[in-house]
Amino acid sequence: MNANLTRLVASAQKPSRRIIGLMSGTSLDGLDVALCRCEGHGPATRVQVEQFRTVPYTDAIRQEIRRVFARREVELQHLTLLNAWLGRLHGHLVLDCLAEWNIEPGAVDAIASHGQTVFHAPRHQHGLPDWPDATLQLGDGDHLAVQTGILTISDFRQKHVAAGGQGAPLAVYGDYLIFSQPGEDRLLLNLGGIANFTYLPGSLAAPDVFSTDTGPGNTLLDAFVRMYYPTQEYDEGGALAAQGTVHPALLAQLLAHPFFAEELPKTTGPELFNPDYVRAAQARTATGHLSPLDLLATLTEFSAAGVALAVERAFGAQRPFWAYASGGGMHNPVLMAALQRRLPQCRFATTEALGIAPDAKEAVLFAILANETLAGEPMPIGAGQQRVPAVALGKISFPG
Repeated sequence: MNANLTRLVASAQKPSRRIIGLMSGTSLDGLDVALCRCEGHGPATRVQVEQFRTVPYTDAIRQEIRRVFARREVELQHLTLLNAWLGRLHGHLVLDCLAEWNIEPGAVDAIASHGQTVFHAPRHQHGLPDWPDATLQLGDGDHLAVQTGILTISDFRQKHVAAGGQGAPLAVYGDYLIFSQPGEDRLLLNLGGIANFTYLPGSLAAPDVFSTDTGPGNTLLDAFVRMYYPTQEYDEGGALAAQGTVHPALLAQLLAHPFFAEELPKTTGPELFNPDYVRAAQARTATGHLSPLDLLATLTEFSAAGVALAVERAFGAQRPFWAYASGGGMHNPVLMAALQRRLPQCRFATTEALGIAPDAKEAVLFAILANETLAGEPMPIGAGQQRVPAVALGKISFPG
């Protein structure tokens, strides 16, 4: 047998595996690196986060990604080069983290790399009936594997699309395996660039589990903070939005897009919710004069309203939940207060209460996806009816 396959089989047969989960989201703030010990598979999965670090992206890295990020027209050469460059960059960052943690690459079974989403094109968004749902993540897994010497599983979203999903959200698989709790209906709320939640029934009934995007999380806030306050990347602590006043007419116009009336589950991205979308809404409401602070206050409320509308559409306005938040938005007290006000039936906490640091959660979930690809079986979540295909996700890249 090929030596790579021999090592792959040996890793799959271990009682536990050391897997590094990598996540770089649409906020482009950096690379989350989570070294996880994954034991078992399926509902018996147990995960321990041994190390975690967010490696911030430099302005130069963000600038290179933004040249293609969520753009309909890009320079093809730059897109091609960026795919290899990001794979190598992420490989270097993994090796730097391992050196800092005094861990040899040979002690790691696999890397689970999400890559960098640069364009997300669900059919309902691109509007071309003869073309499929599609999504594109850069950061080639072969480059990562060769750079680090570690087997790499990457490009998870393509199988999801190929099997009938929309490529997002993928958190549902890991959320179900490690956060379900008998007797407690839970929402796992991710407030990243795009906000989404996973519903976990207290009955543990896999057919009832589903996950959906709800609209913008931080993507619009971050874009306008950079526009108005060039020395800042985001509204730290919601300090800017807290000084502004929500404009009701603009908020209503922002919420008027058909996306918010579509059936759940659904997915979206900054290809739709971007500064042009906001400027168009301002033009329709004659609110181009709004101060930066009032606009940020309105956009913060917009993010909260999108989440609340999706929750109420799925479950009604009275059903109580524990909602466990993660993602950058959970650090924004103005956003969290708006969510609590709009969803008074929910009790909010972060995933820290469930044993996983909220900033690490997304990277950990990709480590779990890789663990399932190596040692598990396809999970029949959502009974095949909720755009949650029961498939093993990711492509395997050998280091040699």
